Amino acid sequence: MISMHIKRRVLAGKREFLLEIELESKGSRIALFGPSGSGKTLTIQAIAGLLRPDSGFIRVNGTTFYDSESATCLSPQDRRLAYLQQDYGLFPHLTVAQNIAFGLRKGWFNMRRKGLPEAARQWAEDFELGSVLNSYPAEISGGQKQRVALARALAVQPSLMLLDEPLAALDAGLRLRTRDRLAGLQASLNIPTILITHDPDDAIALADHVYEIENGRIVRHCRPDQLTIP
Repeated sequence: MISMHIKRRVLAGKREFLLEIELESKGSRIALFGPSGSGKTLTIQAIAGLLRPDSGFIRVNGTTFYDSESATCLSPQDRRLAYLQQDYGLFPHLTVAQNIAFGLRKGWFNMRRKGLPEAARQWAEDFELGSVLNSYPAEISGGQKQRVALARALAVQPSLMLLDEPLAALDAGLRLRTRDRLAGLQASLNIPTILITHDPDDAIALADHVYEIENGRIVRHCRPDQLTIP
């Protein structure tokens, strides 16, 4: 369950953007749907702890992530979230193995000496990344980068997955296959998911509840098949 009511003013040059999100949901597969610049990414950055609101609160599954009145603000690490960014956020100077193991503990940089931790190895095998463990992000394909990012996110055994346009950078064929893979993961892992997307097909496949965002505010709650398409 997620309960949040936050405000945050964002300045970009001479432009001021007000994010004012009110969201209450018991759904396990949620989509935030809207055009570019509507506030979707800012919203999940606030949930992830990468953007601090000016006021309000964020509570997920009974845990208070942020509360301005009590001065509570958990660190991103303490929130135990899997955050898959649109650009995947891989560290270019680390190998695939090092990227996957990054969030588990300190000191997992020399894989030749220590080997891959079991939690990371499981996902590396599940996502068929064994052949590229010693490669760097610049040396692997877009689909492999996404699988590395997913493996890294899931290795920490998250309580919530945040997916920021996870399919936007993929070509049509890989997009369909990866969409099916993500839907299968949702079903098998039973980890609550918040997806942000501008694609109604992604919302239909990966969400049960949709919140439409316009100009920093949620303006509508609906089923995926009821989306208002611009």
